Amino acid sequence: MRTTAKIDELDIYVWEGKADIVDRVARCMASFDVEVIRADDIAISPERTALRPSLAIISVSVIDSGALILRDWQAAHGMPVVWVGAAPRDHDPAMYPSEYSHILPLDFTCAELRGMVTKLVLQLRAHTAQTLESSALVANSECMQALLHEVDTFADCDTSVLVHGETGVGKERIAQLLHEKHRRYGQGPFVPVNCGAIPDGLFESLFFGHSKGSFTGAVVAHKGYFEQADGGTLFLDEIGDLPLYQQVKLLRVLEDSAVTRIGSAAPVKLDFRLVAATNKHLPQLVKDGAFRADLYYRLAVIELKIPSLEERGAVDKIAIFKSFIASVVGPERLVTLPDIPYWLADAVADTYFPGNVRELRNLAERIGVTVRQIGAWDAARLHRLLALARSNQPVPAESAAEVLVDRSKWDMAERSRVLAALDANGWRRQDTAGTLGISRKVLWEKMRKYQIFDEEPETRESE
Repeated sequence: MRTTAKIDELDIYVWEGKADIVDRVARCMASFDVEVIRADDIAISPERTALRPSLAIISVSVIDSGALILRDWQAAHGMPVVWVGAAPRDHDPAMYPSEYSHILPLDFTCAELRGMVTKLVLQLRAHTAQTLESSALVANSECMQALLHEVDTFADCDTSVLVHGETGVGKERIAQLLHEKHRRYGQGPFVPVNCGAIPDGLFESLFFGHSKGSFTGAVVAHKGYFEQADGGTLFLDEIGDLPLYQQVKLLRVLEDSAVTRIGSAAPVKLDFRLVAATNKHLPQLVKDGAFRADLYYRLAVIELKIPSLEERGAVDKIAIFKSFIASVVGPERLVTLPDIPYWLADAVADTYFPGNVRELRNLAERIGVTVRQIGAWDAARLHRLLALARSNQPVPAESAAEVLVDRSKWDMAERSRVLAALDANGWRRQDTAGTLGISRKVLWEKMRKYQIFDEEPETRESE
C-alpha cells in the first residue's frame, strides 16, 4: 500500500501494556522521520506534544491494568488515539471506548498501520490549517500596518530576526509571516519551539537529536529541532527563558551551522533561518548577567516590535473580536443572527486587555459559545461575561503599581490618538468615530473621559 501523504516529522507514543507492539511500530515506520516513543513508563509533557504533530497507539490491555484514565489522558494531551486489540474489528463498547473510532487488530500489518497513520496525519494537518485560517492576522491600525511593512522589508533576508512584544500579542504569527514570505526558507519547514517549556535534561535530545541506541528507549534515530528546521525557519519563542548553559550550546550551533546528534560523531551541516521572540528586555538581562551578550548580538540582527492590543486601538480590537466570534459561532449560525450589537463592540473597544490578543480571544470564545447555544445576543448574559472578564484580570500585588503606570501611559497614548483622529477629520464626530472604528457615543464618552473639548456642543440627544 502506498501512502498518499507525507508523514515525516511525527511523534508516535505507544502504550503497549501486555502487548509487544513498540518494536513492530518502529519497524513499520522506520523509513519515515517518525519518532516512536515507549510511553508506558514516562510522563508525557503537553508542551512537547504541542511542538510536533503527535498521535498515540494504545493497547486495550492498558485499560484492564487501570494505568490509564482515558478521558483525562486525551484531555491533557489532545492527540488522536489508535486502539490495538485482539477483539474483532468492530466498535465493541466493552472493549473500546465509544468516543474513539480508530482501531487496529493486534496482528496489524505495516500497510494497515501506515494507512491509519496517514489518515490521522491528514486530519491533523486539516485541523492546523483551519486554526491558522481562523486566526488570520488583523492589521487595520496604523501601527500594525507599519509593522507589516517592516515584515515585508526584511522577510527575504537570511539574517536572524528578534521579535519583541508583550505576552499574547502574536509573536509566533509574525514569525510565520517572516517564514512564509522568504523566497527560499518559506518552502521549507517552520519549527516553533517554546524555550520556556524545555524539560530539564532534555535540551540536548530535543535540540540536537540522537542516534538509534544512544540511550534506553532510543529505538530509532531522531532529528532534533535544529535538523527539523533545515531548509526552513527555526522559531525560538521566549528566548529570554533559556538558561545560560543552554545559550552557549545554541550559540555554537549558530556559529558553526552544524549539529552533532547524541551518540554520533558525525556533524550534520545545517541551513536554516532563526527567528527568536521574547517579552523581556534582553539588553537588561545582558547587563544583569542572565543573557549572553554574544548570543544577543547574534540574534538581534533585525529587531521587530509588535504593538500591544491597547496600542493598536479600537479598530483592531473590534475586528479581532468579530473574527473570533465568527469562528466560534460558525458561518451557518451567524447568518441567522442580527449583526453584533453596537454596545457589545463598544464595550470590547473600551476594555483594557493586559493579556492582549490571547485574552481577547478568551472573551470572544466565551461570548461566542453562549451566543451559539442560545441563538441570540442576550444582553444580560453578555454583560455578565464582560463584567466577569474585567474582574478576573490578573494583577499581582507586587506589580500593581507598574500596571497603574502602564495604564496611565496607555490613557495618554489613547488621548493622543483620539486628538489626532479629530484633527484629521476636522473635528467632525461621525467621521472621527468611523476612523477609530467606534460609535459616535463611545467617541463622546472618550472625549469626556480624556477631557477633550472643542466649541461644538455635544448632547445626549445628538447621539
